Amino acid sequence: MHKKLILSGAISALAAASVAAVFLSTPALAAELLTYTVVAKDGRLTPNTLNVPAGTRFKIVVRNEGHDAIEFESLQLRKEKVLAPGSESFVVIAPLKSGEYDFFDEFHPDTSRGRIVVK
Repeated sequence: MHKKLILSGAISALAAASVAAVFLSTPALAAELLTYTVVAKDGRLTPNTLNVPAGTRFKIVVRNEGHDAIEFESLQLRKEKVLAPGSESFVVIAPLKSGEYDFFDEFHPDTSRGRIVVK
């Protein structure tokens, strides 16, 4: 019985160390992400073109500086994010192959369009 308790304690300590290692390494990974910022204001997205290296995971910070809600969306990338006026959020994009990927503001589709160019 005593051996089982020792073994159980050792397994618990190993599991805790593994979990700690994952959480301690996570901020470093997040800090290393390429980050691009897109600002929504007055029915426009700026910049409207993001040049991104192929095969690289990256983050797009979306900031709504306008007076209306927006919905940052990309059908090709299967991403969408609704933001209230004055708010900011982000989406993380998995590594992409070379090509072009569209994004837009669903609430202002005629004037708020952009493109991610991956090379």
